[in-house]
Amino acid sequence: MGYQENYQEWKECLGEEDALWQDLLDLEDREIEKEESFYQDLAFGTAGLRGKVGVGTNRMNVYTVGRATQGIADFITSCGEEAMEKGVVIAHDPRHMSKEFSRLAADIFSANGIKVYTFPDLRPTPELAYMIRHLGAVSGINITASHNPKEYNGYKAYWEDGCQVSSQVADAMTKCIQAVDIWTDIITLTAEPDEDVKKGEIVVLGEEYDRLYLDCIESLAIHGGDEIDLDIPIVYTPLNGCGNIPFRQMLKDRGFTNWQIVQEQADPDPDFTTVGYPNPEDPKAFALSEEYGRKTGAELLMATDPDADRFAIEIRTDEGDYVPLNGNQTGYLLVNYILEGHKTAGTLPAKGAMAKSIVTSDLSTRIAKAYGVTMFETLTGFKNICGIIPRLHEEGYIYLFGYEESVGYAACEDIRDKDGISAGMLVAEAAAYYKKQGKTLWNVLQEIYETYGSYCELEPNLVLEGIAGSQRIARMMASLRKQPLTKVCDIEVEKVIDYTDGYEDIPPQNALRYHLADGSWFAVRPSGTEPKIKFYFYSVAENKEQADEKGAMIRDAVLERVSSVE
Repeated sequence: MGYQENYQEWKECLGEEDALWQDLLDLEDREIEKEESFYQDLAFGTAGLRGKVGVGTNRMNVYTVGRATQGIADFITSCGEEAMEKGVVIAHDPRHMSKEFSRLAADIFSANGIKVYTFPDLRPTPELAYMIRHLGAVSGINITASHNPKEYNGYKAYWEDGCQVSSQVADAMTKCIQAVDIWTDIITLTAEPDEDVKKGEIVVLGEEYDRLYLDCIESLAIHGGDEIDLDIPIVYTPLNGCGNIPFRQMLKDRGFTNWQIVQEQADPDPDFTTVGYPNPEDPKAFALSEEYGRKTGAELLMATDPDADRFAIEIRTDEGDYVPLNGNQTGYLLVNYILEGHKTAGTLPAKGAMAKSIVTSDLSTRIAKAYGVTMFETLTGFKNICGIIPRLHEEGYIYLFGYEESVGYAACEDIRDKDGISAGMLVAEAAAYYKKQGKTLWNVLQEIYETYGSYCELEPNLVLEGIAGSQRIARMMASLRKQPLTKVCDIEVEKVIDYTDGYEDIPPQNALRYHLADGSWFAVRPSGTEPKIKFYFYSVAENKEQADEKGAMIRDAVLERVSSVE
């Protein structure tokens, strides 16, 4: 059906008493918004659902969330009684409608005879991922839009391996979801399901489970006690999300004594009033942290996003300025510290392994190689990065770390997703370890560049919302395939890798990677969760200034070419 037909169906079925009724009526004469809201069903994929909260088939609301949940419940039921008894773990973040959607999901799963584990309040995404494997659950759901603007919410789906669902599982779930009629097929406890439907048990997880998650994180410690300076001044902000309580507890457990929380961003706030766009990748998210840092003399500023899976930092230079690090740079520091730390502690395995995505800088590969550790490449997303852990075990490797440039880090193999709390612990430990040696993280980053090469990392993106935006992104990708660049800034293109049909042992993805003759490279792909096309530029030179200059030239040339596609 077209958007007008979808709109009319909702108008006929919704009912005047429904909380969304007035929102539906408000769209009557607003054709653009009506079309955006109803032109398609909100797509379910390996990233689950994500969209603006509101009325319509292309929005996050009780009907689209209910449909997705019923479809997943049908899929789990098709897997048999054992899967139903294993159950589903459900968590949520502080966004608008997150608690309501999580309660609805618990209601539907239980009404379908599936056991449910929930938390008494909001919890980090990585804690959910940990609990799936710890409890032996078959699946997990987190209601969160991660770092997206306040208008958004989302629905992350996990499977029994503790990773977000694979393409195979997502496809099977999607078939079940598409078979659900939102008006007649959703079974809830309040809808008086058929008598032969057994209600599942709903278990609320107590504080002891939070402790298990923190114990898992804190077991990653490499150095402690007199080896680190626990008085290092630190500022942390949870950006009004889930990270506040677990992050503070972790710092206390590890013995850090000189840290501050950005109070204005400590408590949950679905409007993210003091930050606006709650993405720690964006330096603007650190504005208040910098104020705190200048007052307290902090050497390290740390932030997690609203569901506490992403993590970013700013570090103080020798001149006293705060500098934001991109995800690659924080990754360099973590890879270097984990390997150096294990080597100095005598715990570096003979066959160690790390993993990164195909769009992440290869400087970390150089670092790993210097320590005799193998760096594996995967598609973007931690279902892929953490998804290779079983394979590594089969091949005799010891997993040490995985990350990607979008400020996501997975340091613990028992947490099969990116985790801002464990990343924060290791960065704080690293800063305290180097401080004991008379160095800062800024000094260490410069040493890494001097040792392995001066890199420039640039990650611009073009935000193109709505139907027209998605169509233009498709045309941009098609143009780069039909008329590939042969030169960039007079530098020859040596190789173009198109991941559409997969490449070597990398599965298919809508992504391109251009390798230039001077060792620079760049990649481009549409985001799977946001209305944007993403670019990743990497250049290397004799010094940082030259690398930055070259990187900017390559970036500008490529963006000019891509932006010319209408």
